[in-house]
Amino acid sequence: MNIGEIARRAGVSRSTVSYALSGKRPVSAATVQRINDVIAELGYRPNASARALAEGRTRTLGLVVPPASRRLTDVQLGFVGSVVDAAAAHDLDVLLSPSGGDHDRSFERIVTGRRVDGVILMEILLEDPRVERLSQASLPFVTIGHVEHPGASWWVDVDYGALITRCVHHLADLGHEEVVLINRSAELVAAGYGPALRSATGFLDATAARGLTARTVCCADEAAAGLACFEQIRAQWPAVTAAVTINEAALPGVQRALHRAGLEVPRDFSLTGVIAERLAEDFHPPLTAADVPAVELGRLAVDLLLAQIADRGAEPRHALLEPPISLRSSTGARRRA
Repeated sequence: MNIGEIARRAGVSRSTVSYALSGKRPVSAATVQRINDVIAELGYRPNASARALAEGRTRTLGLVVPPASRRLTDVQLGFVGSVVDAAAAHDLDVLLSPSGGDHDRSFERIVTGRRVDGVILMEILLEDPRVERLSQASLPFVTIGHVEHPGASWWVDVDYGALITRCVHHLADLGHEEVVLINRSAELVAAGYGPALRSATGFLDATAARGLTARTVCCADEAAAGLACFEQIRAQWPAVTAAVTINEAALPGVQRALHRAGLEVPRDFSLTGVIAERLAEDFHPPLTAADVPAVELGRLAVDLLLAQIADRGAEPRHALLEPPISLRSSTGARRRA
């Protein structure tokens, strides 16, 4: 079934059917209704490739994700799911492309192959060559996260520095005097991963402002590393009574280490941070945390990308979110000896 057959049965020209489907030119309501009745009767579905060719668009967005060899965190999965859902609401497809490591060719195909109308880029470094590459290619793109000097780029992000600062002040108000930041992996920190570095800066600034003793550790994104990391903290700094973290993948191991050490949360040890809501709720007891609004960030990224595609000359826009800290049950007053 094709447009020609629909035109014949509706008693109109092929161009009229095309205009009725695309909305590029006005068609009378009666004619549109007649065409739609024929389409409903025949069960016609436009060919996606032909439609994209006619519109000069692929009707596909690219989403650049971490390497396929890495297990995505809950926050990262939230970004992927929300971008896919938001794109589907606009009748758009999403092409996933890993980047980093051995996947640079995949990213380059996204940039040069004109397989997508625009790109959403995740996991941003302070100095990110992928951002520079997309800027050179004049391909519309939005980043979830932002480089150190974003300039005229479009981006959405969470204010990790401000949120970690608020977590530290919360612990200080509860009387904790020696606290530790459980950061992401040493490799990510060394690479200049934005959330990790901004969290470290916020943590050190806030602990200095409140006169606290600050400790920091890097931890790989896995449960086993979380367990080993917490045992290292207890061995090196036994006076630490509270931790702040952005490493949600390490949390199950931290929880096991707390249990193994016979520490009750929050009576003996307090824990807070910036974490996906589901993991915060699943922690025992539920984790006091700033819940990363992954769904909102993904939706905003799609909205900004579509605005950029529609108007390439539009002024760059961004959104920096600072969600409230949800007070649950994992933080309490420092226990005096």
